[in-house]
Amino acid sequence: MCQAVVYMAQQDQEREVMRDVVLLELVDGGVRLQAFFEEPVILPARIGRIDFLKHTVTLVPAEE
Repeated sequence: MCQAVVYMAQQDQEREVMRDVVLLELVDGGVRLQAFFEEPVILPARIGRIDFLKHTVTLVPAEE
């Protein structure tokens, strides 16, 4: 399977936000993440980078 790991980039660092993400959806107020058997999470962020080979998504905080 091809689940992704989602990171949040802040001040030249990346911290892991969620593993085994199967759905990423842009919604009002940010990005909605869904993993198997977990409640969805909405983060006030935007997509910074997607690496399909490494199955990673890097988010950046939404600008106010």
